[in-house]
Amino acid sequence: MSADARSPKSADRLRADLVTALREHGSIRSLEVAAAFEKVPRERFAPEAPLDAAYSVWDVVVTKRDPDGKATSSISAPWLQAEMLEAARLTRGARVLEIGSGGYNAALIAEIVGPDGFVVTADIDPWVTERAARFLADTGYPQVKVVLGDAEHAADEYGPFDAILVTAGAWDCPWGRLLAPEGRMVVPLRFATITRSITFVRDGDRLRGLDPTVCGFIPMQGAGAYKDQEAVLADGAVKLTIEGGPGLDVDALGWALVEPRTQLWTGVEVGRGEPFDTLNLWLATVEDRFGMIWQDPERDRDLVQTAVRWYCPALITRDSFAYLTIRDVHRPDETVAAGYELGVYGHGCRGAELAQQLREQIKVWDREWRHHHEPTFSLYPAETAVPKPDVGRIFRKRHTQLVMAWT
Repeated sequence: MSADARSPKSADRLRADLVTALREHGSIRSLEVAAAFEKVPRERFAPEAPLDAAYSVWDVVVTKRDPDGKATSSISAPWLQAEMLEAARLTRGARVLEIGSGGYNAALIAEIVGPDGFVVTADIDPWVTERAARFLADTGYPQVKVVLGDAEHAADEYGPFDAILVTAGAWDCPWGRLLAPEGRMVVPLRFATITRSITFVRDGDRLRGLDPTVCGFIPMQGAGAYKDQEAVLADGAVKLTIEGGPGLDVDALGWALVEPRTQLWTGVEVGRGEPFDTLNLWLATVEDRFGMIWQDPERDRDLVQTAVRWYCPALITRDSFAYLTIRDVHRPDETVAAGYELGVYGHGCRGAELAQQLREQIKVWDREWRHHHEPTFSLYPAETAVPKPDVGRIFRKRHTQLVMAWT
C-alpha cells in the first residue's frame, strides 16, 4: 500500500463521505453523532485494513482471529455504530460504559460527551485493551478509561452510568444494576440464536425494550459466554445451530443432509428486497426447536438452498431438520422475478414432519402477524415472577428474563 493511499487528505475525504452516506441512510440523525464521525480518525484504530475497507459503511473490520480463523475482536460496521450511538442519546458530561473494546467507538463516545464526560471501555482480552489504550492516547483521547476484565463485573466500581453500550453479542444482560434511573442501555441481545440490538430504559420493575434492530456481533467471552449447540456438516459446508434441546447427533444429521429431502411450498410471497425478519421472531415464539442453518458458499456442493445465506430459520431435532428456502415468482411478460415464494426443505427421518410444521407456521405468520406491529421486549430480573404473555415467550437466562410479546 502506498503512503498516499493512507494520507490524511484521503482519510478526511473518506470520513466526510462516510458521514454523508450515514446521514442519507438515516443511521446518523443528530449533529453530535455526525460531528464525532467527522472528527475521529477510524483508520487509526484499524491500521491493518485498507483505507476504503476501514471506511466502508456496511463492513466490519476484523482485528483478531483465533487459531481456527474465527473472529474474536472487530470494529463494528459504521452504520451499526451510528445507530447504537443515536439510540443511547448521549449528552455532554454523561457517564458512559462500553462493554467490548477496540478504541474507535470509545473515541466517538468521548467526542460526544466532551471533556466533562466520563467514558469507561472494558474488555476481557489484554491484547484488545492494550491496543485500545494505545490508539486512544495516540489520537487524543487519553481520558478514556480502558479496563481489562470480565464484563460481568469489571466496571462495577465506576457506576452508575447514564448510558451503557454493549458491543459484543450478549446472551444475558447483567448490567441493569449499573444503569442510572434515567439511563439508556443498548445491548445486542441473543435469544434462541437470534440477535437484536435493543435499547432498554427503566419502567418500574423492568427494563422496557425499544427499537430492536437486526444485527450480528462476536459472542461475549468470560462469565457471560453462552455456546449454542452446533452441528457442522459436510466438512463445514453447512452448519446448524440451536440454543437448547436434546444433544444433536452430527452423524445422523450429516446422513440426513445427503439423503432425499421433502419439498413443500407455502404460497406465501415476498417482494424483492422486502424484509421478512419478523418470521424468525414468530418461529422462535412458537417453536422450541427453532434454530438457524448456515451455508458456506465456498464449500457447499448444492447440498442446501437456503432463503438467506446467514441466519436462515430452521427447525432442528436430534437427527432431522427443515429450513426456509425460496423460488422466483415471475409475472406474465416479466423477465426479472418480481419476488419470491417461501418454501421448506426437510431432511432426515422426521424431515417431512418438520417441514409440514414449519410451513404451517409460515402461513400463520403471513396471515396474522406479518403486517402487525413487531413484538415488544421487556427485561426482568431472574427472580421476578413474570406472567406469560397471551402471545409470546419468556426466555429465561442466568441474571434476567427476556419477555417477547405480540400484541
